[in-house]
Amino acid sequence: MRYKLTMLVGLVLILVVASVPAALTVSAELFDRIKIKFGNEAAERVLIWQQLIDSSKTLGEKEKLERVNSFFNQQIEFVDDDYLWGLNDYWATPLEVLSKGAGDCEDYAIAKYFTLRELGIADSKMRMTYVKALELNQAHMVLTFFETPRSIPLVLDNLISEIKVATSRQDLLPVYSFNGSGLWLAKTRGGGKRVGGSSRLDKWGKLKERMLKSEL
Repeated sequence: MRYKLTMLVGLVLILVVASVPAALTVSAELFDRIKIKFGNEAAERVLIWQQLIDSSKTLGEKEKLERVNSFFNQQIEFVDDDYLWGLNDYWATPLEVLSKGAGDCEDYAIAKYFTLRELGIADSKMRMTYVKALELNQAHMVLTFFETPRSIPLVLDNLISEIKVATSRQDLLPVYSFNGSGLWLAKTRGGGKRVGGSSRLDKWGKLKERMLKSEL
């Protein structure tokens, strides 16, 4: 993702829709479609993902974070949207990411978010967070997790394998964050200032529509 940080300011008007976790269970019919269209390796990734979900629901929050973060960091190759989708900025669903076996930083964060929602992690504890990756000098997205509303968040990132607290990620400068119920402007490496939601359709709404339709 190489578009400039200034473009992120315009994205602050993004839709933040009601947080209803979309069912991530893959039917036999959908699994067959994935296998035919994307091949055996894609079908295997989806199968492992389903097994991960089934086997992780009774775990504690921290272990759920570790498993989901490791899974997507290991299974997905970083590829820019313009090469992968022929578009400047495309937000893929978890199934699209797993079927392709590739995605950009937004796709990692979104896939982790929805998988953790399926595992019972509350929407209020997670945010997709836009940052500037200072060492790369480019815009970047991570998933952040707040154990409590006042906690310093943990950062789930595709750039490194280890989950760290935000205060130890001096290489990331927060810009704004969002989840299914709100939007925050970031001034520190904590929660930031809530600026409400929006009723206008944008990539987030279109993403959830595709998830509900199981489009591939």
